[in-house]
Amino acid sequence: MEAKSSKIDCIIEMCTGTRVEIDFIDILGHDEGVLVGDSAKGFVCVLAETRETETYPPRPFRVNAGAIHQYVYMGENKTKYLSELKAGDRVMVVGDGHERLVTVGRVKIESREFERVVLDSGISATLQKADSVFVHGKDTPLHLIDLKEGDIITCFPMQDFARHKGEVIEEAITEK
Repeated sequence: MEAKSSKIDCIIEMCTGTRVEIDFIDILGHDEGVLVGDSAKGFVCVLAETRETETYPPRPFRVNAGAIHQYVYMGENKTKYLSELKAGDRVMVVGDGHERLVTVGRVKIESREFERVVLDSGISATLQKADSVFVHGKDTPLHLIDLKEGDIITCFPMQDFARHKGEVIEEAITEK
């Protein structure tokens, strides 16, 4: 999957909803994360919690993946909704120039506040408004709470984004 740079068009406050944290059975690297998105059009990379912040210690086995309705990229051109993940699933983890499948040990679901990051490429992600969340920037990790319109982040557009049950289908689908 090819990474591209995209500019943030807008950031929309989304109120409270249900978020998903993915706890893996392996340690993720400082540059590794999972690909999530509001639609199958494409994804952003949400990085593992490898950084210490003011309110969180490092948890390098965890990714705060965002809102429960989002797609997560599973590899082999397949997706699942975050709501469908369970222990034992293997999720594609990407880093700078590499990717690997990592097994889920636990899925933690809680109520939290969100914001939607909308890119000029048409890709968007709804992420928990927390200081533990970082996304893959053009050259460096970017702290979600510091993002603003015009910032450049890395996205992963999909060529064939019409999907049914996580599989590519040949159909015209509109997602808003």
